[in-house]
Amino acid sequence: MSQAIQTPEATQEARQAADEPLAPRRSALAEFWSYFRQSRGAVIGMAVFIAICLVAIFADVLAPHSAIEQNREALLTPPFWQEGGSTEYLLGTDAIGRDILSRLIHGSRYSLAIGCVVVLLSLLIGIFIGLLSGFFGGTADAVVMRLMDVILAFPSLLLALTLVAILGPNLTNVMIAIALTQQPHYVRLTRAAVLAEKRRDYVTAARVSGVRTPRLMLVTILPNCAAPLIVQAALSFSTAILDAAALGFLGLGAQPPTPEWGTMLAESREFILRAWWVVTFPGLAILITVLAINLMGDGIRDATDPRLKIG
Repeated sequence: MSQAIQTPEATQEARQAADEPLAPRRSALAEFWSYFRQSRGAVIGMAVFIAICLVAIFADVLAPHSAIEQNREALLTPPFWQEGGSTEYLLGTDAIGRDILSRLIHGSRYSLAIGCVVVLLSLLIGIFIGLLSGFFGGTADAVVMRLMDVILAFPSLLLALTLVAILGPNLTNVMIAIALTQQPHYVRLTRAAVLAEKRRDYVTAARVSGVRTPRLMLVTILPNCAAPLIVQAALSFSTAILDAAALGFLGLGAQPPTPEWGTMLAESREFILRAWWVVTFPGLAILITVLAINLMGDGIRDATDPRLKIG
């Protein structure tokens, strides 16, 4: 029996064939980054967001004091650059002597955790309902869409406020309430994407080849609906942080002494005129975080929208 001789050209062709599955993924990531980095604001937003994530991860190392430790001898101490300030408390202290810088650092954990949990819950629920609604259609689809319209008819913060008032004021209920108010956006996006994808030729070919319905939905159709969902998740992350801060400011979010930024604002309302720093720094933390996430979300949207790539 003759044995085929493998030439160098054949070896090179075999290596190229083995690398072909990785090539589209690499080219897609490279294309995304090439469009994303064209927006300087998006790159800056991503850098700031990564820095905030690192601060949250290493909060125990970076914070100079405990977030709940009180010093009765340093009540409402101003920042170090003001008269009466101290380098021990760089951003000053609050009304019961807690270090504001340490509370801000530890508070980043709560704000990022709120954003992650809310986006994950609303994304999973929205994808599940939207996928079923768009794939099967019919009466169930009409009922689901009308229910989503009813939820969207209410202001999201007002609806979340009502749900938290019913469930009880704590951080867990806040995340559940905000997730329920955000999931209609994911339902509508998923349904629209599924309706567009299920009519395509590759889905018809998969049906003809005998692919079962669960695999057809989860493996064939769903990955091609990911782009708008990723953009929505990035943009709703900041909305979750803002809504949680608003509920905390109203006293329905995280309860003291939790160093959540909205709760810090609520605790310092009566000291706005006497001690500006107890209100300014938590507000700036919320502003910078939300702005960074919005800039990054805009960059992701621009990089994934094919209409913006023409020309």
